[in-house]
Amino acid sequence: MQHDDFPAGSVWLVGAGPGDPDLLTRKAVRLIAAADIVYYDALVGPGVLDLIPAGVERVSVGKRAGLHSKDQGSIDALLVAAARAGRRVVRLKGGDPSMFGRSAEEMAALRDAGCIVQVCPGVTAASAAAASAGVSLSLRGMAREVRFVTAHSRNGTALDLDWASLASPGATLAFYMGRGAAGEIARRLIGAGLDRTTPVLIACNVSLTDEKRLATRLDLLDIATRAFAEDAPTLILIGEAVGGAGVARVIEEAVYGADG
Repeated sequence: MQHDDFPAGSVWLVGAGPGDPDLLTRKAVRLIAAADIVYYDALVGPGVLDLIPAGVERVSVGKRAGLHSKDQGSIDALLVAAARAGRRVVRLKGGDPSMFGRSAEEMAALRDAGCIVQVCPGVTAASAAAASAGVSLSLRGMAREVRFVTAHSRNGTALDLDWASLASPGATLAFYMGRGAAGEIARRLIGAGLDRTTPVLIACNVSLTDEKRLATRLDLLDIATRAFAEDAPTLILIGEAVGGAGVARVIEEAVYGADG
């Protein structure tokens, strides 16, 4: 088998997508099949892990809130050591490696060590959640921008975000790792001027068979998120584009014209 883009002693950071193996890119599948060793995160779906060939070493370096099995420095060291040993290394990351996946730290560590590292992008959770729910992250005339935000804060500190900028009614907000901060997100956005009735879509285990979704509104976000298990990876989408009324209005305008 030819490995022209995957020589021995190199590393690929591969996007594992939101969990459904059918959402992997063809390139991701090929790289996984060619690897000598795979380091994978906790959020990589079991169906994706099943694609790793028998005989290929697999190492869990999963990191989830409160359950960090490896610190980032240790993960960097493992990748460097495997590459220096002449192995073809795949680093499987949930979603897209460059979307809150700390790919920059790993690439920097590998490059500083003189190792070849490349990135294979993946489907991010916000895109998969919108597809599952049958909505669009953007919407003509209503949502001209989409913002991806990490809601994870260190040691329980308040989120240091530009709430005034985020409270734009013409944006769709995608909050990753948002369950624990749901109450603060709602309070701060409403306090910055976003309408309390703004539509919200909460999704966990996106793209998997046990995916759960709940449509609500901004002022009920804190209560609504309690319907999901504390350890479930939870995504929060906020904005008019994810509400059924907004979608219906745009479709009506497209069919009948803006003046009805």
